[in-house]
Formats: sequence, structure tokens, C-alpha cells
Amino acid sequence: MRNLITDVPGLKVGHAEDTRLGSGATAIVFDVPAVGSIDVRGGGPGTRETALLDPAQTVEGIDAIALSGGSAFGLDAASGVQGWLKEQNRGFAVRGARVPIVPAAILFDLLSGGDKEWGRFPPYRELGYAAAAAAGLDFALGSVGAGLGATTVDCKGGLGSASAQSSDSHTVGALAAVNAAGSVLIGGGPWFWAAPFERDGEFGGCGLPPAFSAAALEPYTKGSARESTTLVVVATDAVLNKAQAKRLAVMAQTGLARAIYPVHTQLEGDVLFAVSTGRRPLADPLVGLTRLGALAANVVARAVARGVFEATALPFPGAVASWKDRFGR
Repeated sequence: MRNLITDVPGLKVGHAEDTRLGSGATAIVFDVPAVGSIDVRGGGPGTRETALLDPAQTVEGIDAIALSGGSAFGLDAASGVQGWLKEQNRGFAVRGARVPIVPAAILFDLLSGGDKEWGRFPPYRELGYAAAAAAGLDFALGSVGAGLGATTVDCKGGLGSASAQSSDSHTVGALAAVNAAGSVLIGGGPWFWAAPFERDGEFGGCGLPPAFSAAALEPYTKGSARESTTLVVVATDAVLNKAQAKRLAVMAQTGLARAIYPVHTQLEGDVLFAVSTGRRPLADPLVGLTRLGALAANVVARAVARGVFEATALPFPGAVASWKDRFGR
């Protein structure tokens, strides 16, 4: 187990970023089309090709998911991922044509530093292509890919991942690009809200503070509306249909509430994709899915904390400090 979403068999992850730009993209590429759905809780999401994830829609499988910085400009990253998949002859077959199915979501990092004066054509299509081409089983965490320009209210954000196995040996993994309006830290840190779910000191092993002050429970957020979003992909090798994937997405969103305070506000566009690579059937569709969803929420919380723990500050004046800058000693 790598403690990454790629512990789920049937998918790979790749990043591409531009430090001068201060932004990047991440591609989750499936070996064969995966069953997927989505749950949107934030008040200002930016998405592409997500309507087809509704259980009532025709297309059953998706070829990849694209996550990107760049706000609405970053939705071009999905076109780059599509371009790479087309070269592999992947996609939904319509007679002699193939259309790669790539749902996408973006986060806002336009004010995090870097040169955003890219001219007529945003760079995200090429970043999406490069991310898909780089996809593999091992990938970096922190200030990489879609998480390069991510921030939270009091700490540099980033890209995190985690995984676990259920009692009946199904694997669940999560990947999170954390650009939250709120905080992942209790009372300004170093403690993480996700501390009760931590495994093997994966985000510092600080535990919980000895006491919770009233100030620690006072919600405070960064910036203004439409500057924040946390993007999550949850994957499992359990065989699920689209309706079951939707329920998994709903349950897994609980992990964001365990790791970020406050969350799901009008200030952000929180999105969670849930996908099944369909390797092992559930012994009990009801009880098994319930256990899977509970575990997925824990894994999401861990992935969020790891994204912040592994992040590094961007090399720009006034850049938000990382957790390791503040508490690494």
C-alpha cells in the first residue's frame, strides 16, 4: 500500500504544473472506463461534463477526471486529457468515432501569485495533456498539479492522497486538492481537525490540542466569495453502479466536514467525484456500501490533511506560508 489513491487497482495519476504560472493540473486516468458519480456541496462550483454522472444519464463509464487550477480557464485541462486519450484510441464509441469522457472541476488560484498574463490562450489544455501523459502509480503530494497554487485561510494548501482497506478487503482511496476558504488547523495549528483519523503520523502526528478554546471554534475564512474550492476524487475497487457511486460520493463528503472548518459554504465550490473500477463485488449491497462510505469519509479527511502537511510555499512575494514553514520544527 502506497497510501495513495492508486492503491485502488485500475487507475493512475499524473501532474503537470508551471511554477512561473503558479498553477497546474492533475489527471486521474482509468485503465478502462470507470463508473462514476458526483456530489456538489459548495456554493460556487466550476465543472465540466458532470451532468452525465447523474444515474439517469446514458453514459455508464468515464475515461478520466481532470482537476485544475485557473478558475474557469482551467476547464481547458479536460480538453488536454481528452487529446491524450484520443491518441490512445480511448473513448465512448459512436459508430466509427470515439469521444473520451473526461469530467472536470477547477479551483481558484488566480490571486496566489505567479504570472497569469498568458495572452490569448490559457495554458491549461497543454497542462492537462502533460498530466495525462505523466500518469502513473506513484505521484507527488503537496504543492504539485492542481494543488500548486492552492491556499487555505491560514496555511498553504496542496494536493493530498490517502488509502485504506475495508474489513472485507475492498480498497478505498482519495485524492484532494485543498484550496479551502476555511482552515484545516485547530486554533491556528499545529493540530489538524482530521487528527482522530490519522494513520502512522502521515500528517505530523500532532494529535489534538489539550483543550478547545472558544476562539478555535470561531469560523473564519479567507478573502471573498468565489476564491476557494476543495476538489476530491474517491475511488474504490468495489463493483458499484452509478446510483451506488452517487451514495458513496454523498457519504464521502463527510470527510471534508471532518477536516475543514467551516466547509461547504457559499464562498467555495466543493466537489467530490466517486468512482468504481469494478474489480470486486460487494458481498452485501446495503451493508457493504455503508461500510465503504464510512471508510471513504475517513480517507478523504486524511487526504485533505496530507495535502496541507506536504505543501510548500510558492516562491512569490507575500506567498502564504506552509505548515512545515510554521510548525515543521
